[in-house]
Amino acid sequence: MRFSLSAAAVLAACLIGQAFAVPAPSLSDFAAKKNEGLRLLTFSEDSAPVWKTEAEKLELMKQEVRFFDITDVYEQDKIVEATRGKAKALKATYPSPSHQTAVNSLIAKLSTSNMQSNLATLTAYNNRYYKSTTGAEAATWIQTTLKNIASSAGRTDVTVTAFSHSWAQSSTIARIAGSSSTGAVTILGGHMDSINLSSPTNGRAPGADDDGTGTVNLIEVYRVLITSGFKPTTPLEFHFYSGEEGGLLGSQAIASSYYSKGTSVKAMLQLDMTGYFKPGTTEVIALMTDNVDAGLTTFVQSLVTSYAKIPYATDKCGYGCSDHASWNKYGYPSAIPFEALFTPGNDNPKIHSSSDTTSVSGFSWSHSLEFTKVALGFAYELTV
Repeated sequence: MRFSLSAAAVLAACLIGQAFAVPAPSLSDFAAKKNEGLRLLTFSEDSAPVWKTEAEKLELMKQEVRFFDITDVYEQDKIVEATRGKAKALKATYPSPSHQTAVNSLIAKLSTSNMQSNLATLTAYNNRYYKSTTGAEAATWIQTTLKNIASSAGRTDVTVTAFSHSWAQSSTIARIAGSSSTGAVTILGGHMDSINLSSPTNGRAPGADDDGTGTVNLIEVYRVLITSGFKPTTPLEFHFYSGEEGGLLGSQAIASSYYSKGTSVKAMLQLDMTGYFKPGTTEVIALMTDNVDAGLTTFVQSLVTSYAKIPYATDKCGYGCSDHASWNKYGYPSAIPFEALFTPGNDNPKIHSSSDTTSVSGFSWSHSLEFTKVALGFAYELTV
């Protein structure tokens, strides 16, 4: 979970019909500023983009200012502008859950022990910062783990691909091919990077909850589906994003790529922090209502009612708060369930520090499991 946006995001938003009435910088001006090491940020849908240094960007993050950093997608979005109309986001409708027997049989196979083991590996890295060596190593571990699960199950219909960026840490896309080659893709996503805002590159950042929990939730849903022989009708993808903490960098790059290629996306669900609820408060699955697709969010509400043991509540997380916003930016339907309500301050207070561990009072594997159930229901109901 994090805090950025710029002129390229403004431009891309304009291309898909969103109201961003601000001028985009010329390519020559953009290139000059980028070569100076500056970053182009936006802070709301209707604000002009602003150039910031990396140090200024970090200071904004420390102040919990949310933004998109669109520097790395700006030029590609100019190409999208030239080919607009080629890619149109699928405006899907979402029926009520109707596969409870099959989904519940798969839910019974979810293992918190597996999630604990995987999280122990992820948090053992000094940090998973997107510019660090250990961040890159963590991405490689995720890719190897996903490949091994598919290989052990003899699944030749599964591919695991590293999506490279200009920084050290790659993103990861694991795809289960659908029996229909023309079907729109369903995406489950989360970010695998972590950050210590006091010392991003070298500081200890276990990132157990932010976003270790969402990452291991996704790995476990993937494992259960793969080993159970689940074969979707339409393609299903699991995304592990790099650079979320730097301004939704990895997810913007991938969403921009999908848009420019004309890829149809049925729905995208983001899991970002699922393991904490404030002691003394009522457990909920908090569904964000801003920068999301309202119809998809209503569908996720029905999944919570069908498959989780705790109720949902609604809240807002603000501009650019997590990777679902990157997909929303390109007009793709996205939704995000979150561990707690922001408004009374019930979310994890230890993120972005060396104290983001499973030892935090309020961390709960049983709480995190409920989000895994919803994610599994999301994957099954939308791809059969």
